[in-house]
Amino acid sequence: MQEVTPHMKNIGQLLKQAQKMQGAMKKIQDELSQKQISASSGGGVVEVTANGRQEIVEIKINPEVVNPDEIELLEDLLMAAVNEALGQAGELAASEMKKVTGGFDLPGLF
Repeated sequence: MQEVTPHMKNIGQLLKQAQKMQGAMKKIQDELSQKQISASSGGGVVEVTANGRQEIVEIKINPEVVNPDEIELLEDLLMAAVNEALGQAGELAASEMKKVTGGFDLPGLF
């Protein structure tokens, strides 16, 4: 039977702390997905709502500035484009971070 050295004990403690931190990060991510904030521009002509995970969940446009028959389509197209851009930005950030971490994936950072 192999003797447990102080070095091995430290590694075990480090792994336990990492698992605990990963659980805490998951909980925070879940909570962030439930929180929402809104911002507007043009004196309230356009309002965008995002969740805490930086995902756009709603876009509202004042019908007075566009053809009212096409407003829902425009809102959906804007939301899809913004979320796609945010997704690509997240992938870029994760790719750049992997350069720093030597390819080690740190879930939840980006």
